[in-house]
Amino acid sequence: MIKRIGLGIVVVAALILTLFYSQIRVSQPFVSGIVETDEIRLGSRVGGRIKQVHVEEGDRVTAGQQLIDFEAYDLLERELQAIAELAIREANLKRFNSGLRPEEIAQAKTRVDQLSAQLKLLELGPRQEELEAARERLNGANAELLLVKREYDRAAKLAQTDAIARGELDIAVKKLDAATANVEVKKNELAILNAGNRPEEIDQARARLEESKLGWELAKKGFRIEEIEQAEAARDSASAALEAIRQQKTELTIVAPSDGFVDALDLQAGDLVPPNAPVMTILSDSRKWVRAYVPQRFLQLEVGQELRVSIDSFPDDQFRGVVSFISHQAEFTPSNVQTADDRAKQVYRIRVTIDEGAEKLRSGMTASVWLNPLGGAD
Repeated sequence: MIKRIGLGIVVVAALILTLFYSQIRVSQPFVSGIVETDEIRLGSRVGGRIKQVHVEEGDRVTAGQQLIDFEAYDLLERELQAIAELAIREANLKRFNSGLRPEEIAQAKTRVDQLSAQLKLLELGPRQEELEAARERLNGANAELLLVKREYDRAAKLAQTDAIARGELDIAVKKLDAATANVEVKKNELAILNAGNRPEEIDQARARLEESKLGWELAKKGFRIEEIEQAEAARDSASAALEAIRQQKTELTIVAPSDGFVDALDLQAGDLVPPNAPVMTILSDSRKWVRAYVPQRFLQLEVGQELRVSIDSFPDDQFRGVVSFISHQAEFTPSNVQTADDRAKQVYRIRVTIDEGAEKLRSGMTASVWLNPLGGAD
């Protein structure tokens, strides 16, 4: 009997303790969430006709993997043209930087010497030997004129007596006229030599000499800095045009920016795609997080705190997450809250990033985020 009473007292005490503990114990709070990942929408800045599609929906891809190829069309020809244009501009700049060749400078110097000698000849006038030669030619012309005049006089006398034919007299007249004209020519030549060169000719020769000297000085100095800068700008412009075409060439192939899965793809070879338009979607493996909504009474959470995360698909596993974002704007509640019940409905979006074990998770999985920071009291 005493044993039964004692057992009853123990049972009653246990019930009382259990009730008391249930009253003072606070259940560990949690919120439901959804696993999300980066959704990358890929496309090409140049677009065009699809040449080949290397993957299908659901395929796993790795960073740098080739996904889609576009037809090149005229890009390759434009690249060759740009390469040739750049080579021309670089050669032109090299010519400006190098200056004129020694042979070109020597040629300019020779031109100066030639014109200088010509000016000196004009300034000195005819040589004495030339004057003497002109006088001798005049004397010879006078002597010839005298001889022809005698023949004419004799022919004229004979013609008066009809001793010669009229034609012989005409020949004598023509010879006399020719000899007279030759004397006048020789006189003019001698007069020109005595007068020397005209001032206009000397001035013209002097101007040509000065022009050639300036050309020689320019040849020695090389090209102006403005010309070199212009050549550099042309070279840089051609280089930029070539780089732009090569950048466009890289857009002919779409590659995976990170590891992940092909989520959406509806293309085949021959399809036309506009530039800057998404053509496929990849769910990246680089980062996964749980999106959840926390009531305002739990906003003691801070960015950087670690929380425990449970995934419904893996009930035996626990994941460690880090709070990476807390919204500053409440959601799912009216703008003007009048009652305590309404205020209790205010929630704030948070993001809990999962690092370890994230490769097992898939976007859209349901999860539970336990709001007590790891290391805190349960």
